Amino acid sequence: MLRLSGFAASANIEESAPRAALRLVTSPTGPNPNPNHDAYLFRGKTSDPGCQWVVTFEEHQAEAEKLFSDRRLIVLPDYFSYLGEGDVIRFAPDRKAVRVLFRKEANANYFLVTERCNHLCLMCSQPPKDVDDRWLAREIIDVLPLLPASTPFLGITGGEPTLVGEDFFEILSCARDHLPATPIHILSNGRTFKDKAFAQRYQAIGHRRLSLGIPIYSADPEVHDYVVQSKGAFDETIRGIMNLKAVGAEVEIRVVVHKQTYEGLADLSDFIFRNLTFVDHVTFMGLEITGFTRANMDKLWMDPYDYRSELRAAVQYLAAARINVSVYNHQLCLLDGSIHQYAKRSISDWKNEYADECASCSLRNRCGGFFSSSSLARSSHIAAFQ
Repeated sequence: MLRLSGFAASANIEESAPRAALRLVTSPTGPNPNPNHDAYLFRGKTSDPGCQWVVTFEEHQAEAEKLFSDRRLIVLPDYFSYLGEGDVIRFAPDRKAVRVLFRKEANANYFLVTERCNHLCLMCSQPPKDVDDRWLAREIIDVLPLLPASTPFLGITGGEPTLVGEDFFEILSCARDHLPATPIHILSNGRTFKDKAFAQRYQAIGHRRLSLGIPIYSADPEVHDYVVQSKGAFDETIRGIMNLKAVGAEVEIRVVVHKQTYEGLADLSDFIFRNLTFVDHVTFMGLEITGFTRANMDKLWMDPYDYRSELRAAVQYLAAARINVSVYNHQLCLLDGSIHQYAKRSISDWKNEYADECASCSLRNRCGGFFSSSSLARSSHIAAFQ
């Protein structure tokens, strides 16, 4: 598991200086130079692009302090050594805190827009906080112009991203202007889109590769509302999806499978077929054991092998109805073989790992593996394919 945050040493940087989003560059010929946000990544070889900022690692600290005594210098712990050209970090001088915001070589990069949310989902991996975190949205707006136009994918998440209001639309407009070819996938509970005007404004942004991933956990409104811990959420979410599709937006339905939802998968698939057949994608997702999930393990955790029949039936039903369907965050050895073709490698690489049993598996390169948090509860049926 890659570490994405930590603390650094620094020189020539006042503690009162504002947080800085820094794009790492290794030569004077980088694309779209930005003197306020570019930082020279020094690894002991000098091709100095003359940046105000220099970022290096502990092993090169002494040399960097001599060569760049007049620059703003950040010295990262060696566990950040995976960073490279085009990656973006945030440095907070008052705390000397570092966080990796973007990795050019990652299989997926997500930006957290806010920690606020109007749900309290039993299995939330990012438990909401009632805080004023508007700086997060402003930071994203600063970072987007630093990203390469070839960025293959970008995710927007929260909390609930739509709760930031105007900043939500400004982020999407910035993505449209700087990353017009990059698919932008937004994780939202969909409730704000119950307002037709909000849905219309979203679609009017005009980014051709915008999509929304919206959860529905049951065809029974009471079950869905229980899972998200918010009464009336089901009805507002369905209205939001209807409004989005009415204006031509791309919508994916996400279903996290666990003890509260697995028995209703067949009914939910039927509900989607009869009422939401126009959605663009349906994904059935495995449980990530972090955040609120840890506190609710007795209500949520079950061996995925034990719901394999329900999952197979739901996937096959939607596939037969010609609805685009996928299975995320599951191991192939726990899935019925008939739905292996729908399983995707979906876990972000920085928190993706494999069990010892996977070492000799002939299907390892096709399998999604595990969340790093899965060590807290793992199926007893993990086995290698020979």
